[in-house]
Amino acid sequence: MATTGSTLGRKDRLLNRHYAWRSRYKAAGHGFVREPVPRTIGNALRGQRLVEGKLLFAGYLVTSDDTDLWDVRAPDGAFENERQGFDWLDDLAAVGGFQARRKAQRWLRVWIDLYGMGAGPGWTPELTGRRVIRWINNAMFVLHGLKTAEREQFHAALSRQAWFLSKRWRAARPGVPRIEALCGLIYAALSLEGHAVLADPAVTALAHECNAAIDGAGGLPSRNPEELLHVLVLLNWAAAALLEAGRGTPPALHEAIDRVAPTLRALAHGDGALARFHGGGRGLEGLLEHALADAGGKRKPRQGTAMGFIRLAAARTSVIIDAAPPPKGWAATDAHASTLAFEMTSARRPLIVNAGSGVSFGPDWRRVGRATAAHSTLCLAGQSSAGLAPVDPDSGLEALTGGPTDVPMERTRVHGSQRFEAGHDGYVAACGLTHARAFELFDDGRTLEAEDMLFAMQDADEARFDAALAQSDGHGLGADIHFHLHPDVEVEQDRVRNMVRLMLANGETWEFTHDARFTLSVEPGYYLERGRLEPRATKQIVLSGRAMDYATRVRWALAKSAETGIALRDVPMDDVDETDETDETGGTQENS
Repeated sequence: MATTGSTLGRKDRLLNRHYAWRSRYKAAGHGFVREPVPRTIGNALRGQRLVEGKLLFAGYLVTSDDTDLWDVRAPDGAFENERQGFDWLDDLAAVGGFQARRKAQRWLRVWIDLYGMGAGPGWTPELTGRRVIRWINNAMFVLHGLKTAEREQFHAALSRQAWFLSKRWRAARPGVPRIEALCGLIYAALSLEGHAVLADPAVTALAHECNAAIDGAGGLPSRNPEELLHVLVLLNWAAAALLEAGRGTPPALHEAIDRVAPTLRALAHGDGALARFHGGGRGLEGLLEHALADAGGKRKPRQGTAMGFIRLAAARTSVIIDAAPPPKGWAATDAHASTLAFEMTSARRPLIVNAGSGVSFGPDWRRVGRATAAHSTLCLAGQSSAGLAPVDPDSGLEALTGGPTDVPMERTRVHGSQRFEAGHDGYVAACGLTHARAFELFDDGRTLEAEDMLFAMQDADEARFDAALAQSDGHGLGADIHFHLHPDVEVEQDRVRNMVRLMLANGETWEFTHDARFTLSVEPGYYLERGRLEPRATKQIVLSGRAMDYATRVRWALAKSAETGIALRDVPMDDVDETDETDETGGTQENS
């Protein structure tokens, strides 16, 4: 979420350098007002890899026992941002112990020597805010056993970064980056001796940013569930820091937390993980539960639409559907063409998923992950429901363009089930067809029945379809309905019954059936997941056919097999070492 140097304007880059350089002349703090309380949650598995010399950042692996983190030449801006943001410090702290602490202290000391006087690529408000939060949260971990002079250097470097943030937070992109910069400033101002004067302007600015960035229904313009979780975590931390300092918390901050929490509850599956849409992942294990507990308030999910998503839940089954147009404006640079895509989880086991964000695997995989075919929905004529266009020649960013603008929907409750219907006009301009979906989830959670429809609604739409049909030489427009499966799902195709069995690790068996209007196939799939060197191989069910008329309908269903019991005891998903030693995509660096 940090902005790389290439995406900053020349004026912002120069001003960042100017104030970073000036920070070296500012008075340094000599300690903390009170002992910081660690609040960040790290990943002990990633931390252990770091201890073992496996440096995995932004999909690139450097393996060496003695190579320093800062000796590695960054292959791209994403790699540089990850190490400059210091999220890895949380992971080392999660491991704890002498070896992890020694590595953390060494890498921190080298950063101070190389960059602590205002040099280097990490002096942007977003990265500085993130880094400051990690330094303060893990201060007791990294300061343990250090000499007085080293502690003084640590506090002096923190002071310089706090002063820099007080001058440059406005340069952060509105929304999450600016909230992160302001929370870092508030953290530092309330934690460091002699810096309290920086707090009040930052608190006022954060209250304003909450009102500007978070809408009345607790959503963000990006419509990224994981990003919304990140915002809630930051706001919780800021509120706790203000409370511990004996300061009042602005009502806007409490109101923002109260808006966001029920929205996040509606975006979580039954396993406690977030739905993966618009560049977001499932979230660090335990983080959502922790953040919602800190937020307090009512424990019910938001009813109706939550940030443009609809959640259907019954018994042990949850279905989350993207029921709104894709993000626009600056948020379109991370948006996916996922309108009417869905995810489905049974108990603690993901069943139907979206492929996810490929941002950590390079620009090609990032484009793949943003396409409609990478989502569990219908793709018409091999095209996405929205296109991609460069933002500007220098940034390398691409924004989602075109796509659905009208997504009418209706949710109803009938005896024994809940029903959801929606449509989008993403294909109307190209071929005159509207895509509509209907879902019906039964109250026992054992059956999801659905229908996908393509139809021309008006005379003008029929004319567009006729023109597209003529270009196909009368063969019709190809339509493929994708159902991406989680990699832990075992797949068995029954060609005699023309259906697919899906076996989950908890012993459940689901059956995918359809009305035979389209051809059923099981094809290779991909699951894009941060923290890995390569996309995970998986399977996808595909229903393929052709739109030949003004109306095309396909019915399908997912139902638990009769042999699957009403309730099965589940066990936690096994921890898997996600680090591969090779990267066939060319994204691996090896240091010996």
